[in-house]
Amino acid sequence: MNWTLDEEFETPGGTVRWATLGSGDPLVLLHGTPYSSFLWRDIAPALAGTRQVFVFDHLGFGRSDQREGQDLSLAAHAKNFTRLLDHWGRTRPSVVAHDIGGAVALRALLVEKADYRDLTLFDAVSGGDWERGLFRLILEQADVFARLPAYAHEALVASHLRHATHAGLRPEVLDAFLAPWRGPGGQAAFYRQYRQIRQADTAEYEHLLGGVTVPTRLIWGREDRILPPRYARWLHERIPHAELSWIENAGHLLQEDAPARLMSHLCADFPRA
Repeated sequence: MNWTLDEEFETPGGTVRWATLGSGDPLVLLHGTPYSSFLWRDIAPALAGTRQVFVFDHLGFGRSDQREGQDLSLAAHAKNFTRLLDHWGRTRPSVVAHDIGGAVALRALLVEKADYRDLTLFDAVSGGDWERGLFRLILEQADVFARLPAYAHEALVASHLRHATHAGLRPEVLDAFLAPWRGPGGQAAFYRQYRQIRQADTAEYEHLLGGVTVPTRLIWGREDRILPPRYARWLHERIPHAELSWIENAGHLLQEDAPARLMSHLCADFPRA
């Protein structure tokens, strides 16, 4: 499936690959883990009909550099995102973020002092007690996971990807998501990034969430098993002016489970504070 990122940006930890589509007011799309900007392959071109859309792969993910010694913490991703915004030179973009992309966007806003026009978070890591499930197991048994036979590693990643959907993934889509994590290098990169994504990096800004002033909306799949609805309610309670919308019969990956309904929200007039 054709998805290319033709541009490069150098960070202290390696090269981040990115692309832009369309023209108009800037809009940035942030992916989470263990995904890549490939998640936006249908959403980005549709939004580019009226906006200049920026997509990129976080360092350590997708087509961006993967190597030992990289800082792949949420704090580092937020710094890299802020550097990218400066590099693009587009003031006050709209930001749409999913999964750990939500934590990256929030940390860039609240800690790195990035400036957004508005912010959309869906099925996003934001704060609270989210270091659980597979995250916690990898943190506690990192060496064991790193030594898994290749077939067992691929089965684990594939199962995790399927768990994120309510409707299921087409074989070719699942294969595209698996590709960056295959082989010895990909397997090492998978556990390298999971070992470094820590709840401590969201705890640092939780007390600042009530001070978010940019217009904010929250969108959540009602059947999300990765970040169940209680995480949406947790975040909504802390950003009181945010609008919360539910998408029924959809899981964690709204881009796969409900792309048309997600697009209807992203194209709607934004609630203003």
